[in-house]
Amino acid sequence: MAFTHIDCFSGPGGICTGFRAAGLKTCVAIEYIKSCVDTYSANHPEVHVIHSDIRKVTSEQLLPFIPVNGIDLVSSGMPCETFSTAGNTSRSFYDDRQFLFREGIRIAKIANAKMILFENVPAITTKKVSKHSQELIIKVLKDELAEAGYGNFIEVILNATQYGVPQRRNRFFILASKYPNWELSEPKPTNKNGTTVLEAFAGIPNVIPNSGKEKKQYSNTNSDYAECMRNNKFWKRGNSICDVLTYQMPMKHRTCTLERFSLLNPGESLKNLFERYTGKEREELQSRRVLPKKMFIKRNYRLKLNESAPTVTSHCLDEFVHPVYDRALTVRECARLQSFPDSYDFCGGPYIVPHIDKVVQDKYEQIGDAVPPLLAYAWGKRIIEILEENTYDINS
Repeated sequence: MAFTHIDCFSGPGGICTGFRAAGLKTCVAIEYIKSCVDTYSANHPEVHVIHSDIRKVTSEQLLPFIPVNGIDLVSSGMPCETFSTAGNTSRSFYDDRQFLFREGIRIAKIANAKMILFENVPAITTKKVSKHSQELIIKVLKDELAEAGYGNFIEVILNATQYGVPQRRNRFFILASKYPNWELSEPKPTNKNGTTVLEAFAGIPNVIPNSGKEKKQYSNTNSDYAECMRNNKFWKRGNSICDVLTYQMPMKHRTCTLERFSLLNPGESLKNLFERYTGKEREELQSRRVLPKKMFIKRNYRLKLNESAPTVTSHCLDEFVHPVYDRALTVRECARLQSFPDSYDFCGGPYIVPHIDKVVQDKYEQIGDAVPPLLAYAWGKRIIEILEENTYDINS
């Protein structure tokens, strides 16, 4: 019998995808954003998905879908906007979102969970509960974990590159158990050298901006990573190799934007162009809208082929430029950087919506906000090992 899981703040299903490959069975998912719910349900039809504000989810909604002796694991990747250091004002937000970790604990208590896995940005460890307080959110979280009976926990920051994900993504985790004698530890790295962008994009053909022509056939380049992304058997999504490429659709770019991209060398971004072009030269480029009036630090970074990418975020459409071609990345290329399998269908939401829309997430935002499935896979394998090592306590 498979070990069981409840997926809080599930997004489009990054954690569930990795856990499924590892052998964990997700019984229930909880998600507020409808486009993420649509994507999740399409890819994980066996999971009961609750489309709701998690604060309104009741025991009556959960208990019919979980084992009578309780769930093995609850995962909780609450929204990170108020913890992130990205942007000028994100750290200044103090609202109820920073206490949403309480919902993960509440769901775990309802489901009689043996373990809880929290995930967030590393900056959560330094965020205060309010502007004039010295108390840290993370201390409140750990205190309330102990009060709920989950005082046995570890906390760790993991870099996704060490688990095969082709991006330099650091994430903070707390793994907690209600059994005080269980020995908890994080998954051991599986890829210390990292996966490069070149390996990540293997098999993906180029598309021409503004052409409207989607590519559905793979190219003849390959890598071990690309084979893993196409291997439905590994991901427990069937026994075949994915043979039809999806979401390789080119973006529409203005002529001035294409010219801006052409000025970028690998590893350079908009910030470098503002440093390179000054005075009258910059003014001329700005008059033609090749350069914007304002410089954004995290914008238009041209990826390096022989390195892992920087962190993929919900702004990945604006943040990255293809390492070779003068265009933004496609949905499938961003999905490759996040380690979503090629058979994954991002059916929820449109391709692009204004980023200020908090009710709908487009395909790029869904991908950028997700937990990388390969990182979740590593956690899933380790959590199964811990559960198997403690079968006596479980059976008792």
